Amino acid sequence: MLIRMTSEPEQQIGVGEPDAFQRLWTPHRMAYIQGESKPTGPGAGDGCPFCVIPAKSDEDGLIVRRGEHVYAVLNKYPYNSGHLMVVPYRHVADYTELDAPETAELAGLTKQAMTALRAASAAHGFNIGMNQGAVAGAGIAAHLHQHVVPRWGGDMNFMPVVGHTKVLPQLLADTRKLLAEAWPTPA
Repeated sequence: MLIRMTSEPEQQIGVGEPDAFQRLWTPHRMAYIQGESKPTGPGAGDGCPFCVIPAKSDEDGLIVRRGEHVYAVLNKYPYNSGHLMVVPYRHVADYTELDAPETAELAGLTKQAMTALRAASAAHGFNIGMNQGAVAGAGIAAHLHQHVVPRWGGDMNFMPVVGHTKVLPQLLADTRKLLAEAWPTPA
């Protein structure tokens, strides 16, 4: 967090006080840091957000596209604008647990996500992948999900390094709408 010092040596501007954009403040990240919405156990009924999201409306769940076996949803704690995940409806933890139709649709929706992100945001490239297990960095290890992160030349700067935060220029609801509109119709 960057804090602007006032004219008096021992006084600082506190959190929540107007400071003319002198502070980097991302309070929405605290829910992620504290593990909010993480499953409490290994089963589908243990509070898994990926099992809960499909019951919501597309807008409330930030769902961009629904398939028969998997769906695409915006990441609530994105690394970049447009960061989405392709998630099987079935509660499985490991890629090897997917059946053939789930595997095929996961691959197909990933390709469609790339097409939609290029159309909506002119992405220059992508980071695509899965973290299998908590030790591999999976935030929600109990339910498989594949990340699709759009990238642009020069999109990394001092903010993630110095400020430990990423500046996102768009609200998630606006991003969801743009991507849903740009999503290609399957052939």
